[in-house]
Amino acid sequence: MQIDAGERVGLIGRNGSGKSSLLKALADLGSLDDGEVWREPGLSIAYVPQEPEFATHDTVFEAVAAGLGEVARVLAEYHEVTHTVGAGDTATMDRLQELQTQLEANDGWRLNSRIEQAISRLALDGDARVDALSGGGKKRVALARALVAEPELLLLDEPTNHLDVDGILWLEDLLRGYQGAIMVITHDRVFLDGVATRIMELDRGKLVSFPGRFAEYQQRKEFMLNEEALANARANKLLAQEEVWIRKGVEARRTRSVGRIKRLEALRAARAARREQLGRVDFQLVRGDESGKLVAELENVSKRFVTTAGEKAVVRNFSCRILRGDKVGLIGANGTGKTTLLRLILGQLAADSGELRLGSKIEVAYFDQFRTQLDPEAPLCEVISPGSDYVEIGGARKHVIGYLEDFLFAPERARSPVKSLSGGERNRLLLARLFARPANVLVLDEPTNDLDIETLELLEALLQDYSGTVFLVSHDRAFLDNVVTQTIASEGEGRWKEYVGGYSDWLRQRPAGGAARFDATGGVDAKPASRVGAGDTPKPKPAERKKLSFKEQRELEALPDRIAALEAEQAVLQGRLADPVFYQGPADAVRELQTRLAALDAEIDVAMIRWESLEAKG
Repeated sequence: MQIDAGERVGLIGRNGSGKSSLLKALADLGSLDDGEVWREPGLSIAYVPQEPEFATHDTVFEAVAAGLGEVARVLAEYHEVTHTVGAGDTATMDRLQELQTQLEANDGWRLNSRIEQAISRLALDGDARVDALSGGGKKRVALARALVAEPELLLLDEPTNHLDVDGILWLEDLLRGYQGAIMVITHDRVFLDGVATRIMELDRGKLVSFPGRFAEYQQRKEFMLNEEALANARANKLLAQEEVWIRKGVEARRTRSVGRIKRLEALRAARAARREQLGRVDFQLVRGDESGKLVAELENVSKRFVTTAGEKAVVRNFSCRILRGDKVGLIGANGTGKTTLLRLILGQLAADSGELRLGSKIEVAYFDQFRTQLDPEAPLCEVISPGSDYVEIGGARKHVIGYLEDFLFAPERARSPVKSLSGGERNRLLLARLFARPANVLVLDEPTNDLDIETLELLEALLQDYSGTVFLVSHDRAFLDNVVTQTIASEGEGRWKEYVGGYSDWLRQRPAGGAARFDATGGVDAKPASRVGAGDTPKPKPAERKKLSFKEQRELEALPDRIAALEAEQAVLQGRLADPVFYQGPADAVRELQTRLAALDAEIDVAMIRWESLEAKG
């Protein structure tokens, strides 16, 4: 395997096939049994694992600064001292001056601006405690820590897990414009199609490279599997014929027979060494007793919560009717209240106002994205069927080990603890547990996290054929498009609206200016980015060299003075930050000055890029 500068490689494969181990080996965090990894001397690498870990009690600023190595300690202490400096505290003022001297000697001001910029772009609070953040918040911190180092090789393991759709779109835009090389493990098919320039598959111990986008990989992979199946079938037929011949008796003295025996031995060896395609998950979902035609009806339902910042409206005057067989997708940014709305619909949470009517004979099965239902110390068989060796599927008894085999867990792993499983295997185990219980209403909260692409497609097919009711919270756009029949989307400030169809249908139907999303600079862009479809080929525009317009010529002439003015302001602000007396004033003034410095850094970068662009055009 070789990764070249500027490449964006998508690494895919079955759960448990070794993708994360491969990424760790590239990052020099895991050992190899054989072979070697060569890295360009001095190559800077940043690695973001599936489940990022941070030091206890770290603030967001400290965690992000940790990506800069030795200077991180000085920056973190400087950030802390600027918040705690007191008027007349000589010891604190002396320490602040020492830190400023160290930062000046190590280009610390520029690095500090990069940290502030990364925190701002990912919509994080630098003073917040990392251990108090949600899964999505921690993932953003891990990405900021990796990006602030500006590595030449960026290794990302499931970066879209726990991110909402806006965060995923922002990450797509960022990675498409990233200057270094990237290798990313992800099972988000739309994300792969939008980011990767090459697909690399780890299949049964072998790495196979497919140039181009994910849609092109799918076509080539299907052709390769068909060819492999035909070749195996021909070899099996020939082997069967030779086995029949050998059992009839061998005419040992004939040279032709000796040669035939050698060919048979070679066929047997080839058959033993053949890498058979792995088994497929055998999903079977029992609906249970049929619920009433009406599952839930809400009329002007509202729900508020009291927080430290005051009252927050999570659901405001929402009305809808859910019927048996509906497959409902919920879309919204992290923290908008998707879980709260689900609990209101299912009658698990009382509304502050409005009316709720529940249907009859409702049996709910719940898939929890945080896997709180799984005891890390419990054996797999106990998770599926506590206190019994059998499960009942569709009225038939099945041994728990055989049932686990349907979900690709080998018999010898039935007694293994849950903590020994990978993230994708834990999700597969949770699905096995869920499907072992009859239900007519399925609530799936982020079921696609960590699942491999083949299992995702099988789960899609199962849910499409399921005759019960499905509530699906997911940020996987392809999964939503392929499963749901209607979408409930957050419109902001506690307002929710129902749309027909999946994610793509919602994009077409939503009002202009609604559902804002992050743009590549961390601001907000009310218009959705135009996206290339999974099966489309982008049409290159012919290169045209045009002369500068009068307006552009004036802009080009003014840019040097504008850049000089921005740099002058930057120098003044850095001088104020270097003055210990400044920190005797209000703490808010210090934060405002640091924020302005980060903004100036970004403005100078934009102006320089624009200047180069206009110069090249002219």
